[in-house]
Amino acid sequence: MGGRRGAAAKNPRVTATTDPPALEPGGDMSTRILDFLAYLEFERGLSRNTLEAYRTDLLQLGEHLRRRGVDPAAATHEDLASFLTDLAKGSDDRPPVAPATLQRKTACLRSFYRHLRREGVIEHDPTSDLRAPRRSQKLPQVLTRGEVARLLGTPKGTTPAALRDRALLELMYACGLRASEAIDLEVGDLDLRVAVLRARGKGSKERLVPVGREAIAAVRAYLERGRPALVGLRDERHLFLNQRGSGLTRQGLYKIVQRHARAAGLDDRMSPHTLRHTFATHLLAGGCDLRSLQEMLGHADIATTQIYTHLSAERLKDVYFQAHPRARAG
Repeated sequence: MGGRRGAAAKNPRVTATTDPPALEPGGDMSTRILDFLAYLEFERGLSRNTLEAYRTDLLQLGEHLRRRGVDPAAATHEDLASFLTDLAKGSDDRPPVAPATLQRKTACLRSFYRHLRREGVIEHDPTSDLRAPRRSQKLPQVLTRGEVARLLGTPKGTTPAALRDRALLELMYACGLRASEAIDLEVGDLDLRVAVLRARGKGSKERLVPVGREAIAAVRAYLERGRPALVGLRDERHLFLNQRGSGLTRQGLYKIVQRHARAAGLDDRMSPHTLRHTFATHLLAGGCDLRSLQEMLGHADIATTQIYTHLSAERLKDVYFQAHPRARAG
């Protein structure tokens, strides 16, 4: 306990990211928070960004509890739940907090109060049953098969950039790649002979994904006639390159996708992630089972994949009401 606080005081990086927030007037809550953040850094190895995010979360909590006249060390489940609910609802001068951010803040509160209980500061953990407020999940945008064909047909010509763009779009749709996975791909990650790709997902987890014929043909053309012109004499492992022969950045990929989305008349309908959503929805509609889709998407939890079952059901309803003669209004 004292050792971690002492380490935090001597370490300029911890001190810089964890300036003591005065959550408890006249008390030592600021010291407990500093101790908690030092514990996260030295014993759990959390990054500076995460430490800063947790510090901000605890400052927000302290302000909320101050307004309620509650000592943070005496906060109840109801006090903490009201904090999360207020964040989810938003206010006149603050928009609602996104579900993913609410989940992070909830995790921060759980970790903080468990730490206080381990240290004997509190007897009972008020976060034992704490859950982030659930908000209605907005279904992601997906493209129809015709829209996908239109998009993939926009990179025209045989210039290195056109060959690259066609290969990039085909591969993102064929394999359901995240933007970060596409730009991180290396030449050695593709085996065109056996039609398989190795993607590095969140947490550096690797997975193998099959690659379809159209994507194989587009990548082969890019490797033979496009990439050599871009890379020149550089020693570059990344598959997709910019005009300077370096690996594409996230911003560069976004600009490529948006440029072709505009050309296809889809710029208001899509982002790079839309191709991943479309990949998953089209596979399910074609009969792919949920477990296989989970593996190809690299989801740790199948509950994350299940959103696409709802999405497929919504699209089936759209098709039904558009096509069935007895379902259409009038």
